[in-house]
Amino acid sequence: MIVVMKVGSPDREIERIETELREWGLTPEKIVGKHKIVMGLVGDTASLDPLQLKEISPWIESVLRVEKPYKKTSLEYRHGEHSNVVVATPNGDVTFGLNQPVVVIAGPCSVENEDMIIATAKAVKAAGASFLRGGAYKPRTSPYSFQGHGESALELLAAARDASGLGIITEVMDTADVDKVAEVADILQVGARNMQNFPLLKKVGAQDKPVFLKRGMSATIDEWLMAAEYVLAAGNSNVILCERGIRTFDRKHVRNTLDLAVLPVLRSLTHLPVAIDPSHGTGIAQYVPPMAKAAIAAGADSLMIEVHPNPAKALSDGPQSLTFEGFEDLMQELSAIGKAVGRWSTVPVAV
Repeated sequence: MIVVMKVGSPDREIERIETELREWGLTPEKIVGKHKIVMGLVGDTASLDPLQLKEISPWIESVLRVEKPYKKTSLEYRHGEHSNVVVATPNGDVTFGLNQPVVVIAGPCSVENEDMIIATAKAVKAAGASFLRGGAYKPRTSPYSFQGHGESALELLAAARDASGLGIITEVMDTADVDKVAEVADILQVGARNMQNFPLLKKVGAQDKPVFLKRGMSATIDEWLMAAEYVLAAGNSNVILCERGIRTFDRKHVRNTLDLAVLPVLRSLTHLPVAIDPSHGTGIAQYVPPMAKAAIAAGADSLMIEVHPNPAKALSDGPQSLTFEGFEDLMQELSAIGKAVGRWSTVPVAV
């Protein structure tokens, strides 16, 4: 349920209303918009009468019921205003969100060794990336495949951040690892296989680090948004959704089907920023650039692209990884599209 205040509502009156609503057993969450203040009500609101709530104060303009199963995630909850996720990095704050420059995240599937991850960090930074991706812990379909170096890889990611100034995003797979991953990562990634790992969602929701939530390979949009709701309900409002391709009937030519239609759909359903991962979405390096360009044209807030110094020798996901040169060329092409749609930073990259 949402309480919309009139323009010019006194702060003292808003505080009084918040106090009264808490006495009703509700948790009001104040959202300050461009023109109005909105309060989202968390709690058992099913039996409440909106007209009764409106009588609390003459400064209440309207009381609306959120009809969707996901509440805090919905666009209605913020009264139609999209939210930004601001991430602090060594090079300053980076903002994910509508009407912001597209944020590019790049790096290898997994952290292999110190020289490789530092070289990659410097290369993607020079090309214009704002974040380095790299898996310390890797969920793999086969138990015999390389599953990452674990905690020691976190130390290598920290070294890469020191060497490049990039922010760090890496996946957390287990509730037991959340705290130590959060010590290094600027953004916590929840992968496709863990999208409905509800204990993990609650745990990262209790953290103060932003969460990068990938869509499950067979998840509907509503299931994906409900997963995000777990994080927001636990107290963490800084969630970035990431489409990484879904499993369909045709897997002969591409690894997954990259669902770019989610961009306009999600824009109408949720206030959260949306990223696209064309590397996992296609699984083949030559298909990554056209899908990355299409994603920006369709309105993506961020791109996650796999880059490796020698994809042929990568320990994981080599076929979908770009070389340093390929990534640099792609960033030049993306800048033209990004500038055309007003979503590209013109600030020079410091190397």
